[in-house]
Amino acid sequence: MDLQFGPYRLKVEERQLLGPEGAVDLSARAFDILAHLLAKPDEVVAKSDLLDAVWPGLTVEENTLQVHISALRKALADSMIATVHGRGYKYAGPRPVAARAAGGVAPGGRDGSSPAVPPKPSIAVLPFENMSGDPDQSYFSDGITEDIIAEIGKFKEFLVIARNSSFQLRGATRDLGETAKQLDVQYIVNGSVRKVGNRVRVSVQLTDALESAHLWGEHYDRDLTDVFTIQDEITQMIATRLARQTRTAIAARATNRPTQNMTAYDLYLRALPHLSSYSTFEEAEPFLRRAIALDPDFAAAHAMLGFLQSVKFCLLVYDASLLHVGLDLAATALQLDPDEAYGHLATGFACIYLRRFRQAETSLNRALALNPNDPFILTIRGLLHNYTARPEAGLADIAEAQRRDPFAVEWYDDFRGIILTSAGRFREAIDCYEGIENLSPWSLGYLTLCYAELGEHARAKDCLARFKSCRPEQDLDQTITNELDFFEDPEVIRRYRAILRRLDTGT
Repeated sequence: MDLQFGPYRLKVEERQLLGPEGAVDLSARAFDILAHLLAKPDEVVAKSDLLDAVWPGLTVEENTLQVHISALRKALADSMIATVHGRGYKYAGPRPVAARAAGGVAPGGRDGSSPAVPPKPSIAVLPFENMSGDPDQSYFSDGITEDIIAEIGKFKEFLVIARNSSFQLRGATRDLGETAKQLDVQYIVNGSVRKVGNRVRVSVQLTDALESAHLWGEHYDRDLTDVFTIQDEITQMIATRLARQTRTAIAARATNRPTQNMTAYDLYLRALPHLSSYSTFEEAEPFLRRAIALDPDFAAAHAMLGFLQSVKFCLLVYDASLLHVGLDLAATALQLDPDEAYGHLATGFACIYLRRFRQAETSLNRALALNPNDPFILTIRGLLHNYTARPEAGLADIAEAQRRDPFAVEWYDDFRGIILTSAGRFREAIDCYEGIENLSPWSLGYLTLCYAELGEHARAKDCLARFKSCRPEQDLDQTITNELDFFEDPEVIRRYRAILRRLDTGT
């Protein structure tokens, strides 16, 4: 039986949510969570009950549940799903009533007969297996996988899981159906790469994991210099088959070779794994610089190196000259290729910290238009929204990013905690930070503010001491400036500074 609640109708048999403007795009997990909450409209549903109901037999972290709750809040009115701290979630919207499953007046259509709009096909590309017999060649098979993820991610018609999460399932001895459940996707791409001398052999297959149906497979045996052509063919074949699911016509999207120099490309691939971790990102820089030295026209290498400068500014040294170097490298990348997404990302990221907020927004929106599935672009835009007094938009971007990279829990909790603090949702921000094993200096600053705002002064003072100890060579004001002072509205940081000073002096 269907359920009507306010302007929405949950069509249970069709597993579809209709709203005032027609079908609402929900993942299968979000649909199940909503159905479970609507079934108990007068109750607080424990997180453990939701996890057991929606992911039966699977071990899933609470943060995964939070991602889908955030998606529901974005799809519905935010107030319809309430968080009951320490207990769980409660449906808090108009009381749901039973409605006829067919016929009658339904939202989005005069007679309820409008055809369903299917959700975006969701897809994960698993790390291709290195069949070269040399473990040191894994970077090459990983690089090919990453390039395919990036190219498929450019299709806004698809929802694509990011590298960080799909690579966590490397070598896992599970069937594709279980993998699809873990990543909450329908389609899986997997394959293998064998690099022997100047030859490369690639095998790939596309599977509908929910239906256990093999959709497409191919083997390539080519010269190494043809590796970009292979990647293009794989991307196009996957896009063509999944296009039927979205009822869209996908025109061929020819991809220019990123470089004519295979040694430069090899160095670029060696840099990429280092960029996925705070502890190793600096190790990427020598590879990128060598790649650029071999091919000064390698736009992607310039863009990634430019992006890296802003990361160094955030994590290592607050030297604004790094941001200007990053902007110059990004400008070079965009002169070489105006559609290099990470060139626009590097520009937007640097402009945030240089307080050029309008330019940052233009650049990040362009980056996202070029690669709508990149979780890092979504995350940085979410940060921009936070610093420009739009925390709810920032939270929506973080939720979209984590949907595409569901295993990077601490990363997203860190950013979500910053934004929730700005939104005045201090207890929810604390919940995010308490799940992070090693808090960054800025996280300690925001956590201190949360405890202080809630009147938990003993905890606030303990956090403040840890915050100050991160930069022992600086006084408190300088640490606040370096870690927290990135808001467009100067009143925000004035208020934060006053709270932390009072806490520090005990006045």
